[in-house]
Amino acid sequence: MDPMSKMWVSFIGIGLMAIAAVIITFARLKTKGVVKFILSLIAFLMLVFGFIYGLFSII
Repeated sequence: MDPMSKMWVSFIGIGLMAIAAVIITFARLKTKGVVKFILSLIAFLMLVFGFIYGLFSII
């Protein structure tokens, strides 16, 4: 993979991790019950995919 593509993949990973942090903060402070669980699950999945993109950009 060329360096420019690695840069964009790493930006996607960083963006997913940042969005996951915002979602989990919102879920913990403003929601309750099932909505909190669903938002936390979405944030966790985004964090995992952000981590995978980050690893992929290193390789």
